[in-house]
Amino acid sequence: MTVTGKHLIELGFEPGADLGRALETVRALNLEGDALAKWAEDNRPAPKLRLQDAPRYQINLEADNTEEEDNVAKVQETMDVLMQTPTLRAGAVMPDACPTGAVGTIPVGAVVAAENAIHPGMHSADICCSVMVTEFDDADPKAVLDAVHKVTHFGPGGRENGKRFTMSHDLFDAFRDNAFLQDKKILRAAVEHLGTQGDGNHFAFVGVSKANGTTCLVTHHGSRGPGAGLYKLGMRAAEKWRKKLSVGVLKQNAWIPADSDEGIAYWDALQLIRKWTKANHNAIHQAATVLTDAKVRERFWNEHNFVFRKGDMFFHAKGATPIDVDMLPDTNGTQIVPLNMAEPVLLIRSQPNARNMGFAPHGAGRNFSRSAHRRGLGEHSETEVFARETRGLDVRFFSGNVDVSELPSAYKPAATVRAQMERFELAELVDEIMPYGSIMAGDWERDAPWRKKAMARHAARSEVTQ
Repeated sequence: MTVTGKHLIELGFEPGADLGRALETVRALNLEGDALAKWAEDNRPAPKLRLQDAPRYQINLEADNTEEEDNVAKVQETMDVLMQTPTLRAGAVMPDACPTGAVGTIPVGAVVAAENAIHPGMHSADICCSVMVTEFDDADPKAVLDAVHKVTHFGPGGRENGKRFTMSHDLFDAFRDNAFLQDKKILRAAVEHLGTQGDGNHFAFVGVSKANGTTCLVTHHGSRGPGAGLYKLGMRAAEKWRKKLSVGVLKQNAWIPADSDEGIAYWDALQLIRKWTKANHNAIHQAATVLTDAKVRERFWNEHNFVFRKGDMFFHAKGATPIDVDMLPDTNGTQIVPLNMAEPVLLIRSQPNARNMGFAPHGAGRNFSRSAHRRGLGEHSETEVFARETRGLDVRFFSGNVDVSELPSAYKPAATVRAQMERFELAELVDEIMPYGSIMAGDWERDAPWRKKAMARHAARSEVTQ
């Protein structure tokens, strides 16, 4: 009898590369009958995991208007598909939730718990996006804002040679020893991007503590180039495991088994990226502190695009702030929730419960995309919108160009998010940092060389056709 792939499928093998290799082996060994059945029993791979009946997840989000109703519906639609991923055991949606990406992608403002699995797509490319606060004993808000404006860097790329901060040699050596982080592009970015904040919704914010009357500096950004590089390599590794271990799982929900050699190396890489990101914040804060000659009363931080571990459960927070101190090795118990540039930054405390899974919102979230928000401004000019929404504040854009998609109206109403945090008992308010001013990247692409060249080519073609 000539053994065929159909015979092996009947004995429990699945179509694919493993089936082809098994077929070659049994033919070479000339197996059949009971010997073939015994070999198949000993050598067939474990059945591939398939989509599961989605476990229930907690929704800490309500619709107060038509726009929010649409947002809630889209969040639930994507969560219903996401939770079918066979590794997931629980999930929760925060009041700042909003969908991003294709249906089945973890939304911003959500957290899910996976058993023995790390999903790179569920912490996103902006790994360890986080917030740091420095409270000064006696400092002028304008002086602090001027200082951080001088020492920080927004926009693409890293710092020029001669203007860089020094990365810890121990941390750099640890990067080189990690199977993921030893990549040359990641190592170079780790040096060049230290002390940079990127673009989008990242910011440097200065305000005054409502409780203490002290000036506070708040920064928001992630792991920049090193994190983006790790994400890319992690997704590549997870895709190999997805094909090997599962059927029907969406690419964005692929995972690396946490107890595999790759899983252990990836988990270690995440911890090193966490250290780098904290150092990135600290470099900016310390440089601003030295420039203002201010005295620091307290400095603390927390991340919200990350993976947190309890035993064999891995909590993936895509824009959700951890409040469970067991997940935070260096917390003082107070967590940071920014809303928008015209609203206070909230300092909160809380305890894990069934509703929050140990997390709170990370910010205000959006009901509309950036482009939809721009369209909704109608005939109002950029200057008019900026003046109206930043009245009384010292708001600056590092590139010199206003980004209207980062103004307060681009976000969910802060009052709504705060009310739902209270309604669902997600957090207790400790303090508010009242806004004085802030810095963001702004629309740096407006003056980007590639855009200027494209505009010049368009103008030249227009002249020819006239």
